Amino acid sequence: MALSNDIQQKIEEWTKEPYGTDCIREIQDLVNSGNEAELNERFGADLEFGTGGLRGIIRFGTNGMNRYNVSKATQGLANYIKMQNIENPKAVVACDSRNFSKEFAQETATIFASNGIKTYLFSSLRPTPELSFAIRYLGCATGVVVTASHNPKEYNGYKAYWSDGAQMVSPHDKNVIAEVNKIKSLNDVKSENFYDLVADGRIEIIDKDVDNAFLDEIFKQNINNVAGSNVKIVYTPLHGTGATLAPQVFDRLGLKNVLYVKEQMIADGNFPTVIKPNPEEQEALTRGINLAKKENADIVIATDPDADRMGIAVREKNGEFTIVSGNHIGAIIEYYVLSAMKNNGKLPANGAVVKTIVTTNLQDKIAESFGLKVFNVLTGFKFIGQKIREFEADKNYTYVCGGEESYGFLVGTHARDKDAMVATMLIAECCAVLQKEGRNMSDYLNEILEKYGYYSDSSKSIEIQGLKGKEVIGKIMAHYRTNPKTEFAGVKVVKALDFLPGDTIADAEGSPYKLPSSNVIQYHLEDGTKISLRPSGTEPKIKFYFSGSAASKEEVNAKLANYQKDLVDEVEKLKAEFGA
Repeated sequence: MALSNDIQQKIEEWTKEPYGTDCIREIQDLVNSGNEAELNERFGADLEFGTGGLRGIIRFGTNGMNRYNVSKATQGLANYIKMQNIENPKAVVACDSRNFSKEFAQETATIFASNGIKTYLFSSLRPTPELSFAIRYLGCATGVVVTASHNPKEYNGYKAYWSDGAQMVSPHDKNVIAEVNKIKSLNDVKSENFYDLVADGRIEIIDKDVDNAFLDEIFKQNINNVAGSNVKIVYTPLHGTGATLAPQVFDRLGLKNVLYVKEQMIADGNFPTVIKPNPEEQEALTRGINLAKKENADIVIATDPDADRMGIAVREKNGEFTIVSGNHIGAIIEYYVLSAMKNNGKLPANGAVVKTIVTTNLQDKIAESFGLKVFNVLTGFKFIGQKIREFEADKNYTYVCGGEESYGFLVGTHARDKDAMVATMLIAECCAVLQKEGRNMSDYLNEILEKYGYYSDSSKSIEIQGLKGKEVIGKIMAHYRTNPKTEFAGVKVVKALDFLPGDTIADAEGSPYKLPSSNVIQYHLEDGTKISLRPSGTEPKIKFYFSGSAASKEEVNAKLANYQKDLVDEVEKLKAEFGA
């Protein structure tokens, strides 16, 4: 393919100073070999600074995650911070175990400090929720964590937060994007020597003091004393940041029978023992499950590389292990916490549970049975953080817990993002309580389902790589906006919701309230099933969510499987029609 003039100009810019010799050599090699397809992928678009920050494949080029795009993004964010006229503004920076995370974090801290913003930098990898906590603990105007969460090893990313510890929402998200987009050249970036900035205190290295403060806040959510329990737990951080704090969580609980997947306790951005470091996938938990079978453990707990998501596998009566869905983990945590608060007389009269629009309605039923108000917000934990901020401002509600189907949960308000550390503590504690009573986590989930109904959920993603993929995904979403489905597998659609127009009224589950714009389409079927479609905000895929209930597990799972086949078959045809 012929390269456009715009691409050729970008290539010329990236093959001379101030870009480094490693960058120049790599891009020049692609030019010399005539690899126009790869050059088009790298320069045919700019890596977008979206409402959550940056995420992309690690590579040189305008459409790659590299130190140059990180420095430009940080300069734009720094400019916006300075526009707020904050006296002595501060920032805090953390990173996970991914390839180049440490380098990108140092680059970020360097740009902040070079712009007169006092910067705290964690000495080594730390969980994303600890970064969220540290922003308010240290009184910072902003914070950044370098991570691509549970994406494959080829990816890295950059998540930006505001002073409340949550990822940015309106108006700051759009305003920061505008400032980032103004940075056109490396010459616009202020950058001094990292080690000089550390030496004169403009960058301050932090670690255990903040760790201890973070753990102290997590343990304010501790419910039962389980010290000395015989419960046997297998834990894996999947080569990520959970290894820094999870052992301390178990020690503080007094649980001594914890087994670690040793090879996965090693921080490694290549994630050599898994295909994807995603705790919701069977393959990622294989080593943990094998160890649990060998040692007759009760549960496997896994956290993703930046320790904001947590997954579990539980032992069944036959000795086999079953992976629990994110929706059901959320229901277990919610029921355990609300039951304990009620029994202890600590359930707030104005308590609220906040969840996303694609998360199971089982969690609504549980909350409502305890007299709590349920708020359904757009997909993305920043909208749960936004609700927490609103509750604290107007005092109408008290946030108790919340989460999303994608294995993200938060109990308490110490962080404003999903927190796998507090989730790990509560699941381990709950498991220990059940073990003492002669029950296990599988029994507990079945009790919840028998009480509230057999809710089940499934999800499916269709991946379409490259610039063409983004175009095709856009066409698929546009198709369903102009041709909304009227039935799934012969079952009638009673309500179709499009959340793209601003201020869409979302009154499917309770009182009407308004939500901001989001690229989500949702169908409600006459049998109560909820089906949602949305492009991933972080990966080249379109995602489908299916949530419903029936008289038995078998019936609801068969029903959702039919709906999934109907939609996936149709989308695969559209994918081919649109040229993917």
